[in-house]
Amino acid sequence: MGRFKNNKKGRVNVKPIAKNNQANVDHVTGDKIPKSFVFSRTKLPGSVKQLQMDLRKLMLPYTALSLKEKKRNTLRDFLNVSGPMGVTHFLMLKKTASALSLRVARTPQGPTLTFKIHQYSLASDIAQSQTRPRCPPDLFKNPPLIVLSGFGTQELHLKLATIMFQNIFPAIDINTVKLSTCQRLVLLNYNKDTKLIDFRHYSIRLQPVGVSRKLRNFVQTHKAPDLRNLQDVSDFITKAGYGSESEGDEEAATVTLSSDLGRVNKGSTKSAVKLQEIGPRMTMQLVRVEEGLCSGGIIFSEDGNVDGKNKQDGDEEDAASEEESEEDMDEDAED
Repeated sequence: MGRFKNNKKGRVNVKPIAKNNQANVDHVTGDKIPKSFVFSRTKLPGSVKQLQMDLRKLMLPYTALSLKEKKRNTLRDFLNVSGPMGVTHFLMLKKTASALSLRVARTPQGPTLTFKIHQYSLASDIAQSQTRPRCPPDLFKNPPLIVLSGFGTQELHLKLATIMFQNIFPAIDINTVKLSTCQRLVLLNYNKDTKLIDFRHYSIRLQPVGVSRKLRNFVQTHKAPDLRNLQDVSDFITKAGYGSESEGDEEAATVTLSSDLGRVNKGSTKSAVKLQEIGPRMTMQLVRVEEGLCSGGIIFSEDGNVDGKNKQDGDEEDAASEEESEEDMDEDAED
């Protein structure tokens, strides 16, 4: 585990964000690949702490999954560590007596977007609600795709939100991207009437059109099927019910593959695109945009106050934190 000592007040312990064999430059944009820290500077209750861990998994592989925090850590501590590690974005959860918020900031100079989280569901809640939850082991080896809906507006704060979310994940080139790397999708849908943003996280899978689940499982696993209750081997394919699983087989939900993908989905054939929610799920509202990193002029505020200057976030907390215990926050997470 690497340890960076920033100053005498605190340390931030973090494992390397990306493996050595992962490129640091985005081959599409030519810029460095976006990397993130997901953390909180106040102690979180159990459910919000799990939400933080879910967000870290969502940001994989370019995030610090086992970031360790201390009560005395200041925002400057995280900023000092972020430079050598190439971190470009902070996602900061904060829980007060009245509200839960998420700040998304570009390092090192901002801007910072603050979202009020009205509702949320953990990844475990989503899985428990599903008959067949899906989470293959290699699901988080590649970053998710990002889809924004309803953000096509001339309002400055929504333009900034669009740019922030577009740049928080690596860009893709549709002409060269490998289909096998497109396994997750993050969807943000803005409702202009309610001013709420629905945040969803899905896994992506393809299924050949017109092929039953039994046959797909046989091809994928190579396990001999149970034919004891069938009169003939042809019943395995033609028996009523096996071929009726046509969810996602509509024309609008199918694609023609340019190359083979796995053992079942073959090039030049049609496959149905299926999305399965894996969480976390959030309903949130953009309530503030600041020029700097949790500081500077207020570009947008939901309450209409855009004239004042916002004091550097954490100045008062930093002074108070020196008087607090030096015990580690219970924010440690396992890989």
